[in-house]
Amino acid sequence: MLRKTFSLALLAVAILAPLTGGAAPSLTLKSVTVDLPDPGRTFPDPGAEAINNNCLACHSAGMVLNQPALPRSTWQAEVDKMIRVYKAPVSADDAAAIVDYLAKTKGTK
Repeated sequence: MLRKTFSLALLAVAILAPLTGGAAPSLTLKSVTVDLPDPGRTFPDPGAEAINNNCLACHSAGMVLNQPALPRSTWQAEVDKMIRVYKAPVSADDAAAIVDYLAKTKGTK
């Protein structure tokens, strides 16, 4: 009895499945253009020596300079994260200079 019920259910699904679907909407792909920051750009002076020497190995200057203005404490946390989490080899003196530069250049007033 169970085998007969299962067979009838399977047959019903096979017959009714094509009737419920309909045509799927067509998918249209569209090309987009993305402008990436200039990889050869450096941070503008004055005071950019530490950030140019330490940060350009992983970040473009354009990527950093396109960030929103942030408080000094947030820039400090970002620099600390790069050193602690991502193991950026930045000395304490350079880290302080980088935070100073970011706070001056991209800090909130």
